[in-house]
Amino acid sequence: MSAQKVVVCKDLRSELRDFLSALKYDKLFILTDTNTKEKCLPLVAGVAAFQKAPLLVTEAGDMNKGLSALARIWTALSDGGASRNSLLVNLGGGMITDMGGFAGATFKRGIRTINIPTTLMASVDAAVGGKTGINFNGLKNEIGSFYPPLRVFIDCAFLRTLDRDNILSGYAEMIKHGLISSIEHYTSVLLYDIDTMNYSYLNSLAGQSVAVKERIVAEDPKERGIRKALNFGHTIGHAFESLSFRKERPLLHGHAVAAGIVSELYLSHKLCGFPMEKLSQVVYYIKTYYPAFFFDCTDYDTLYELMTHDKKNEGGIINFTLLGNVGEVRINQSVTKEKILESLDFYRESFGI
Repeated sequence: MSAQKVVVCKDLRSELRDFLSALKYDKLFILTDTNTKEKCLPLVAGVAAFQKAPLLVTEAGDMNKGLSALARIWTALSDGGASRNSLLVNLGGGMITDMGGFAGATFKRGIRTINIPTTLMASVDAAVGGKTGINFNGLKNEIGSFYPPLRVFIDCAFLRTLDRDNILSGYAEMIKHGLISSIEHYTSVLLYDIDTMNYSYLNSLAGQSVAVKERIVAEDPKERGIRKALNFGHTIGHAFESLSFRKERPLLHGHAVAAGIVSELYLSHKLCGFPMEKLSQVVYYIKTYYPAFFFDCTDYDTLYELMTHDKKNEGGIINFTLLGNVGEVRINQSVTKEKILESLDFYRESFGI
């Protein structure tokens, strides 16, 4: 898998123009959703190559990241005369970069893509690293591939289009990056006051998060070893997310990850000795900014069953990434059902549910 290049832009339009003028392609297509078409497409409207490009628009929201939407993208590319020498520009949040990346990976066995993430979540996580996919059979990212884009263009101007919930969603991944990297990064992340919304400093922290992910992905592009560090908080987090859709009160991905971090830090403390002081710090920070996800003990078996479908599992054993301390990652940790259910209790007790 070839390495991708992430560009943290000072002048997005200029850097896009320079990149596209040096690239040979026959047709260019832009994939976006109903939200980003309205709020974000105008920010790149001055790029000449975009002005006559066919626009593929899908409904916003992760619940629309499925086979039917993917088929519509394939159809639009086919009807528009796309070839293997065409270029698909994915302009949007994680839903668009995930699904657009997978459409690019599979159409004519692979056309080139670039990602322009418009959310904090996509900038620090979904658009970077080459993972693509769609939801299937009620499960998050069940079908997908590793298919890196040619470029990822990150620009903090898009952050100003986001509401607080979407800033929080992306910030959960940044909390994770702090926990798996270093005490310095961890401290910076937990000192940031989300309510003040200092966009310049947030962009700086986002750049640090991207660097953490890039370093790990470069070392292990296909998730056979240390890249599993990036799954911290996600085994339980994805189960929370899937349950929220079943209950028809969907969580944003990062809100589910924040809840998953609380439960998986409990497991890290119990099984790997993660310090209680730092566990308490993180739980306090998450409680300060993130709303509680309400579930009760009648949901436990469903949550456990959802975890058994996690892609990291081997031989029917639920595989966790846990922490011995900040920056001390323990991959491939098997955990008993009893302890997993204890971690759900811990989350509910922490949030007073």
